Amino acid sequence: MTLNELMHAEIAQAGGWLGFDRFMSLALYAPGLGYYSGGRRKFGLMPEQGSDFVTAPELSPLFGRALARQVAQALQHSGCREVVEFGAGSGALAAQLIAELDALGVGPVRYRIVELSASLRERQRERLARWADRVEWLDALPDTMEAVCVGNEVLDAMPVQLLAFDGQRWRERGVVSAGAGFAFEDRDTSLRPPLDAAYVPGTVTEIHAQAEAFVATLAGHLRRGALFLIDYGFPEAEYYLPQRHGGTLMCHQAHRADPDPLVDVGDKDITAHVNFTGIALAGQEAGLEVLGYTSQGHFLLNCGLAELMADADLPARAMAHRLMAEHEMGELFKVIGFAAPGGSFDALGFVRGDRSHKL
Repeated sequence: MTLNELMHAEIAQAGGWLGFDRFMSLALYAPGLGYYSGGRRKFGLMPEQGSDFVTAPELSPLFGRALARQVAQALQHSGCREVVEFGAGSGALAAQLIAELDALGVGPVRYRIVELSASLRERQRERLARWADRVEWLDALPDTMEAVCVGNEVLDAMPVQLLAFDGQRWRERGVVSAGAGFAFEDRDTSLRPPLDAAYVPGTVTEIHAQAEAFVATLAGHLRRGALFLIDYGFPEAEYYLPQRHGGTLMCHQAHRADPDPLVDVGDKDITAHVNFTGIALAGQEAGLEVLGYTSQGHFLLNCGLAELMADADLPARAMAHRLMAEHEMGELFKVIGFAAPGGSFDALGFVRGDRSHKL
């Protein structure tokens, strides 16, 4: 069965209409068929490599080296000896963190990866072969975690629900079969954006129940340690600006972005920006303590990126500069940190430029 056939079968089984969150879940994660569960290469600097987009660890190894300083501080503060990464991609970040933690004298630590994609696991195993005795792959969260957890560009790939405003009421946008392809169709719903505003007719936006549930679930498993999540997004007041009437849903293929998730299904990434206020509240309500929230640029500078760049050659500096430049990744990407209940500390990454008050 192809992915399209599976989609049409699910739509029919659901009575002819499928919520977009379920459609997105199948498009990305249907076993053996979805974008992330298939064997296609996804991460790389150029489309000539067969990749669709680049992440910070692929852009510059200094990303992981700077983040390692925050991880090291959290490990030392909590007394944990384990790092857990969610969705490790190509394994680049894991390699950078393990090597730098060893160089900082914090290692050896146990490194565990929660990864659902079999093809990505194999790629990670190849990249992390030199640390094979210290790396473990998990299919699900451990019942109890005493660890420092990290997730880079994990939340944006979690399925979202779409809401459309017709000028009088909100409706949930779902997907229906349209011949061999797909089309959007809106249905009545009680769902609403978390923020009331003067939305204009035709507004489409997202709500993030799955990402918030993920953070709440993590809170229930994290007994000791910390959690750092890095992704593109905004606090709630910026996310739901009436001017953002098109929402943030976007697709990525061959290093080009497009807004149509209903074509080339399974062959491209589908993402949405993160509502960091919702993430912060989900963590707090589940017992976590917010350590800070800031831009990626501020976070990495706080963690010593400038010093690391000073020792790098010119090409390496140029690539690392993109991590913190406002017009590149430095401002759009944000970092939020949590501590396990009762484990709060003055986290290095939020010493300057903390924006927790804006959440």
